[in-house]
Amino acid sequence: MSSSRGSAHSADGTTAAGTPADPLAPLAALPGVPEAVESVRKAVDRVYRHRVMRRRSSEVSAEAALRGARSSAALEGADWALEEVRRRSDFGVEGEPRTVGAALRVTAEAGQLLDIWPQSPLRVLARLHLVGAGRAAPDETVGRPRRAGERVHGPDLGLQLPAADEVAARLDGLVGLVTGVSSAPALVTAAVIHGELQVLRPFGSYNGLVARAAERIVLVGSGLDPKAVCPAEVGAGEQGGEAYLEALRQYASGTPEGMSAWIAFCGRAVELGARESAAVCEAMQRGAA
Repeated sequence: MSSSRGSAHSADGTTAAGTPADPLAPLAALPGVPEAVESVRKAVDRVYRHRVMRRRSSEVSAEAALRGARSSAALEGADWALEEVRRRSDFGVEGEPRTVGAALRVTAEAGQLLDIWPQSPLRVLARLHLVGAGRAAPDETVGRPRRAGERVHGPDLGLQLPAADEVAARLDGLVGLVTGVSSAPALVTAAVIHGELQVLRPFGSYNGLVARAAERIVLVGSGLDPKAVCPAEVGAGEQGGEAYLEALRQYASGTPEGMSAWIAFCGRAVELGARESAAVCEAMQRGAA
């Protein structure tokens, strides 16, 4: 990982050599972030070295997706037991069942969009929202950023809702982060994408599900977790809803300390997701799953 510290940057965002500046490099160098990145790498490596992964990785991936979707729904207020999610098939009704169904659909869809993300992240986000919202939102609002005056449905994050014009501008910045060249570790990129989408809440509904699915796409597509067996959604939920909201507030502050705290939270979430899948591997090895 390279750092921009010590490099001269011009007003147009380029280095003295004329190359585009890496906007994520300063975040990767924040206190505590390199340690979080290394801890995540070790946690992921431990899962991938498990003997069960050599023969049954697809089963581990499927279980990780289910558990990740369950946790993502729980963070939206639909906290169902894993076996209830596994058993149910009727997710079309209002309230919690619809939220759980949306989480399952969005998580599954994320795996189909890995190749599109690096070139067209807004297209991916629109697709994720379309799949999640389904017929639960007016057709004219699905899959596009909200406009001035449109309401946002979902949990109260305790954060000021940015205006529609600010959302549009910051989404353009997000596109630049994804399509540009960065040396920042996958954890840093994933954390920024997740945090930015949660703070912006660009859609009228299901923004949390979309944000966590986008984080999943970055972690998988970057090669950090290519088989999608380290569900960060599980780890975010395990740390608790209030801790999640506090970490988001830290991100929204924009301070170096706040950004470092948010990236550390996201790193811990990946580690806990890896631990969850390691336990699944152990259960499979014992014949208990």
